[in-house]
Parts: sequence; C-alpha cells; structure tokens
Amino acid sequence: MMLAAFAPLLAGCEESSSAVSAAQPADPDVSIVVVKQQARAVVRELPGRIAPTRVSDVRPRVSGIVVERLFRQGSEVKAGDALYRIDPRPFEVEVMANEAAVAKAEAGLMQAKQQAHRIATLTSQRAAPEAENEKAVAAERQAHAEVEGRKADLARAKLNLDYATVRAPIDGVVGAALVSEGALAVQNETNLATIQQLDPIYADFTQSVNELNQLRRAFESGDLDRIEADAVKVRLVLDDNTLYSLDGKLLFSEAKVDAHTGQVTLRGEFRNPKRELLPGMYVRVRLDQGLDSDAIAVPQQAIQRNGGGGSEVFVVKDDNRIAVQPVRTGSVQDGIWFVTDGLKAGDKVVVEGFQKFAAGDKVKPQSWSEADATADNRHAQKLTR
Repeated sequence: MMLAAFAPLLAGCEESSSAVSAAQPADPDVSIVVVKQQARAVVRELPGRIAPTRVSDVRPRVSGIVVERLFRQGSEVKAGDALYRIDPRPFEVEVMANEAAVAKAEAGLMQAKQQAHRIATLTSQRAAPEAENEKAVAAERQAHAEVEGRKADLARAKLNLDYATVRAPIDGVVGAALVSEGALAVQNETNLATIQQLDPIYADFTQSVNELNQLRRAFESGDLDRIEADAVKVRLVLDDNTLYSLDGKLLFSEAKVDAHTGQVTLRGEFRNPKRELLPGMYVRVRLDQGLDSDAIAVPQQAIQRNGGGGSEVFVVKDDNRIAVQPVRTGSVQDGIWFVTDGLKAGDKVVVEGFQKFAAGDKVKPQSWSEADATADNRHAQKLTR
C-alpha cells in the first residue's frame, strides 16, 4: 500500500527531471582554427594592363604603288617574311641603267689604263714630257673612281629593288592591313601594318609610393624578410577572377614617381604560348613583396566588425566559453587575413557558427580545415560573379 502511494510521486519526479534536461540544450558546435605562427609571403594585388613585348609599325623604305598584299591579317609572322610588294618595275629599270653605267665606266677605266701605260713608256724613253705622264696617271685614277661610284649607284638601285618587297621587321602577330592594292606607299611615312610580339608579353602595373615606403620600413625594422629578385612570384588574376596558369617574373621597378598619381610603375614578363593575354587587357597582378617569418593569419570570415568599425574575433577560452578579442588586421590575400596585433599562437578562433552563441556562452569547439576554406572561397567567388 505504501509503494502504491509513492508511485505517483516517483512518476512526478521523473517528469520533472525530463523537463529540466529539456530546458538545458547541449552546447552548440562551432568550428575553430588554432592560431599558429608560420612563414607567409606578403602578397600585394595591384591593377595592371597587358602590353606587347615589342611593337613595330611596318613602313615602306621606298615609294611606289602597292601591287600585292602577301599576309593574312591577324596571323603569326616571322622576321623577314614578305608582307607587301611595291611595283618593282621602276627599280628594275634603275638597276639596268646602273649596270650599263658601270660597264661604261669600266670601259673608260680600261682606256685610261692603256693610255697611262703608253705615256709612261714614252716618258721613260724621254719621248714625252713628265707632265703628260702625270696627267695620264690622274686620268686613270679618275676612271677608277668613276667605276667605284657607278658600282655604288648599282648597289643602291639593287637595294631599292629589294626594298620593293616590304618584309616583317620582327616576329609577332600582324594586325589589320592599313593599305590596299593600288595605294601609294610613301617612303618612311605610310603605315602599312602593325606587328606586336605577344610571347613573351608584359604586364605593366602600378603601386603607390606610400606602400613601397611602408615595405621599405618593414624590411629595415626586420618585420619582413626580403625575397631575392629571382624568387619573386608574379601572378595574374584575369577579369573573371581566375588565375592565369603561368607565373611570371618581375623585370623592374621604375626609380621615379608619377607626379600626377603618386604611383611607381612595375613590369612583369609572362609566357603567352596560347595567346590568352592580349594587349590592353585589364588584369590584377599578385606580387610577392616580402616574407613574414612568424605571421599570424586567420580565415577571412573569422574577422568580425564591431559597432565602432573595429576588427574583432571570437575566441574559445580554456573553459570552452566565448570571449570577444579585439584585433588589428593587415592585408588580406587568398581569403586569409593577416593579424598584426591581438592574437598569439595557440588561441582558438571561431570560424563558423556565429549565429549559435553570444559572448560568454559555452560551446563545443570542432576543428576547421583549410580545405574547407578553399571550398568556401570558391563558392563565394561563384556567387559574386
């Protein structure tokens, strides 16, 4: 009877216990990264444009009427390939006339030599005065000079005949034909076509002198280590946010500042075997400018903004409770923020699950891998396109 009397009380206790457990939900799962110091390259992303390695305007070296175009517009050409043919007949006639002039001068030279020989013989026999001998020697020399002059005229005429075939001065891609058959090409004036060398190709980009000064001071203070020029990586980000497949090399940085923009011009060189890069294309250039040997970095989504506009992160303490930690950030690259102040090695920074807690709450931390970061970044890039 007593057991029967206590049964309703026991049942009530069990129901009360279940209600208490239901009122206390399990700690929420959050993804974290454990901060560690490691060497990271300091990468700057700078605006730039593609430029050809060499540009040549094809101009005629003789004047005449264009009779034939020998190239396909937009095609690859090699140095020395024939591009246009100017009417060669006037130059052929000039060559023939100069060949005749050379033959005439050589005949005159032969006559002068014979005359000089006769006069020299008579002079040696005292049958002719010395003055006549001197005249004969001078006449022979003049005849020889006449031959050389006519040969030079012939060489010039042959050169002009060769120039009647306009050839490519450099390797590259030839653009549109700027004249057609029947047009008059004026020596050294008429632009017949333009050739651009596209492999390799340049990327010209600019950086503010203020950033360069900050970089220099970081090197001097030891905050950053220099990267040897040969080891500097230069990469291109195309307009669709994809990385160009081939890395380039840094050629130079101008030693002067543009007075209007306060920018310094830099140049990178890239292989362009598939002609994916074309002159005038807008690109973003990623340049390794230094090495931070003990950098602290966290995924981009870990950085939050407070009401005052400052940066902060949520840190999981040893008791698994959330605390707010103000930080100072540097640059961001590849979805990673550099943190210059506020974090130390070993701190547990929340990366995902912000909507599940408030500061002071107890959470259940789980490790977050960089593979997840890569996937998230790719997903974010697709959404922004």
